[in-house]
Amino acid sequence: MSTVNLTEQDFSRTIEDNNIVLVDFWASWCGPCRMFAPTYEAASARHADIVFAKVDTEAEQALATSAGITSIPTLMAFREGVLVFSQPGALPAGDLEKVIAGVRNLDMSKLRADQGGH
Repeated sequence: MSTVNLTEQDFSRTIEDNNIVLVDFWASWCGPCRMFAPTYEAASARHADIVFAKVDTEAEQALATSAGITSIPTLMAFREGVLVFSQPGALPAGDLEKVIAGVRNLDMSKLRADQGGH
């Protein structure tokens, strides 16, 4: 599955309607963003069960601000609607795979219990 572009209008629904969503906050003028893009795209082809989304911080400034983006690229990972990972910087392919494995292997029941949820 290729990456999908998210806007302020479909961001929340995408996070809530899918089990695992990775979001790459980027901008066209950002060199590290352009370097990370092929790595991210390749991972999306390997993991068809995960939504790989991109948010253009120039076009979606309000969304980037509400997400607390202060540096790009920033990768966020959501599992069952919960933000479980957020890190600025372009990740090498191996590190991206480690993030994906970590998100897949999270014990969401324990995470919710630790956060005082259900």
